[in-house]
Amino acid sequence: MTESVHPIHKHPFVRKIESIALFTLSVDERAALFALPMQVAQVGAYQDIVREGDRPSRCFTVLEGVACTYKSTQAGKRRVMAYHVAGDVPDFQSLHLKVLDISIATVSPCQVGFVQHDAVRALLRSHPRVGEALWRATLIDAAIVREWMLNTGRRDSYARMAHLFCELITRLDSVGLSPDRTCDLPMTQPELADALGITPVHVNRTIRDLKTAGLITLRNRRLTVHDWDGLTAAAEFDPTYLHLSKREAT
Repeated sequence: MTESVHPIHKHPFVRKIESIALFTLSVDERAALFALPMQVAQVGAYQDIVREGDRPSRCFTVLEGVACTYKSTQAGKRRVMAYHVAGDVPDFQSLHLKVLDISIATVSPCQVGFVQHDAVRALLRSHPRVGEALWRATLIDAAIVREWMLNTGRRDSYARMAHLFCELITRLDSVGLSPDRTCDLPMTQPELADALGITPVHVNRTIRDLKTAGLITLRNRRLTVHDWDGLTAAAEFDPTYLHLSKREAT
């Protein structure tokens, strides 16, 4: 994989596919994923990677950091639709949808890997099971959007915040990035407000309530969950919608 600094057994993209595939990747399949011709780039925080209306000839994977999918009104009001962590391929749909209807931006400084569509198509032709796993990843992205719709539409702010924290910890854990249920949380309070559909002031109060309940600490943009059972109960969190393979979800 061009310019990669990650060994194959720890590469975020490979680990993500392994975490959601319904089969164990063969040696050849893992090698093919690792060998994708990838242009690695460092992107600063708060930068658009792709914009609504773009017609990309490549897609990308997040290698380090956190990104988000968002849409904006004509008046400039933004709604975050999903967060993306290491291993995710947020714009895989661009392989077949020629015009993007969403924008994807960095939340923190990110390392991203761009792969030309032609190289992806060649991978899918030569390794059809990998193609099945990638399409499964796209279907899981849709499941996450549905869960977010329920979360912001029918749960109160306390449960919304708890649910988001549970999801991020679970997804990061599947690629080995939340040891002891601790992870970086680079989002500002206004950014969390854009994701949860509440005001920044309400975000502040809700985080304070979660801390007071002894469920979490959040210090220097570092989240630690102290009471996982309590947090999942507050969130009504059921990770089924993430469709992690049993070997990763246990």
